[in-house]
Amino acid sequence: MNIYKKIIATMLAATFLISPQAFAIGETKASVQNFDTSSVKIKQGSVLSLNDCIGIALNNSAAIKQARYNYGISKANVGIARSEFFPTIGVGTGYNYTDTHTKRYNYDNKLYNLNANINQLLFNFGKTNARIKMQRFYLIADEYNFYDTVRKITFDVKQKYYQLLAARAAVLINEAYVDINERNYQRTKAYYDEGLKSKIDLVNAEVTLSDSKIGLIQSQTAYENAIVYLNNAMYLTNAPKYNIEGQDGFNIENNIAPVDLTKFEQIKEGEISSIPTDIDDAKFATAVEKLEVLTDYKFEKFPYSFDECLKIADKNRADIKAYSATVDALKENLLYVKRNYYPEISATAGYGFRDQETTNSFNVGVNLSSSLNIMNHTNQVDAAKYHVDIAQSSLDQLTQDIYFEIQNAYIDMIQLEKQIPLQGVKVKQTFENYQLAEGRYYVGLGDYIELQDAKVNYNNAQHSYIETIYRYNVARANLESVIALPQKVSATLEEKSNGRKKIKK
Repeated sequence: MNIYKKIIATMLAATFLISPQAFAIGETKASVQNFDTSSVKIKQGSVLSLNDCIGIALNNSAAIKQARYNYGISKANVGIARSEFFPTIGVGTGYNYTDTHTKRYNYDNKLYNLNANINQLLFNFGKTNARIKMQRFYLIADEYNFYDTVRKITFDVKQKYYQLLAARAAVLINEAYVDINERNYQRTKAYYDEGLKSKIDLVNAEVTLSDSKIGLIQSQTAYENAIVYLNNAMYLTNAPKYNIEGQDGFNIENNIAPVDLTKFEQIKEGEISSIPTDIDDAKFATAVEKLEVLTDYKFEKFPYSFDECLKIADKNRADIKAYSATVDALKENLLYVKRNYYPEISATAGYGFRDQETTNSFNVGVNLSSSLNIMNHTNQVDAAKYHVDIAQSSLDQLTQDIYFEIQNAYIDMIQLEKQIPLQGVKVKQTFENYQLAEGRYYVGLGDYIELQDAKVNYNNAQHSYIETIYRYNVARANLESVIALPQKVSATLEEKSNGRKKIKK
């Protein structure tokens, strides 16, 4: 019992040798935001908004998880660096038995021993402090890298979401175009049966109808591919049939876009080449059906000027802050390397016990140690300086790239913003021209080529209108992304009670 009391007394005495820095280096917890995420469950027939899709992607993304784990590693590295200011305790025990035989005598020897020691770094002229600061800056950098990953994933989902809406609108336009051509075919056939139109007009009507059906199939293919791209952006496999909501401005006739890739059906025999069924009101009707699938597009203008965008980006871009923190970390690493030639002052205390002669020993000491390879140290300092210069150069380059990135994104958005109302006017003009061309054709004043050109122009104008709106929404989302404008749905780091991280919406 006395042995253990002595060991405990030794440990208590040694604590008075511990450097005050061991207690003064207390690290405040990383400034992490707490928020609540309810993971969106996709069920059969669910209707998802853009924010739902972004939330699903942030919850499922492997890149998000990897960025979170990198942050955890950096946090652990800070703890490892701080551990140099904490004591190292060693305890050991042993038993040795020796049996000796000679011509003159035999004897055996049994030896029990117990020892304990403690080592404590007292001062190393700022080397450990520099290392701790370096790891803290790396921790900051990884936190901002996490937010930059969130920004990129958010934009990717937005882009795929708008692409799907545009592809859905293209399908509806082509369905309407097929309907137009079916009606025109029936009318042309009726006039041909009455001897009012030639055979070539009827054949041209059939060709135009076939072309419109081919265009419909192509747009349906693009729509299905857009579904794949959106599912991929949300990291969904074997997703059930669900729907997505149309965005503000995408005021499509059918504002819910069905998303279903659960089965693939081949085209039935003769489905595309079959003659359309008779349309009751098509015989001598000349009134043009207005089959626009998108009403006048209305949008709120982007509220920030170019200069304001630059200021927002400078404040919010996480990658700039991550690079800046990396530069600071490498500067601390340079200090650490420079200080490597300084000595270290440490304290030791130990206790030993041997039962052979009931020997007890206690020792306390203060040590000063240093070792230096001048050539190695000089080159290490030079390399550390170059690492700082490279990081600073990368930061400067990133800042310039972001400036031009914002400039291009802003110009693209503004130009598309100007085009949208003009494209809307063009749709109305081509529709009016189509009305006139059809009226002229069926009263014998125009030919079929004039009618066909008017139909194609009307159809193309609608596609251009949709395409411009899609490009505008993507350009606006891109501008919001490059300036890191705060979004309604985002993710941050949070510490659970069990110490692990989670993503929240």
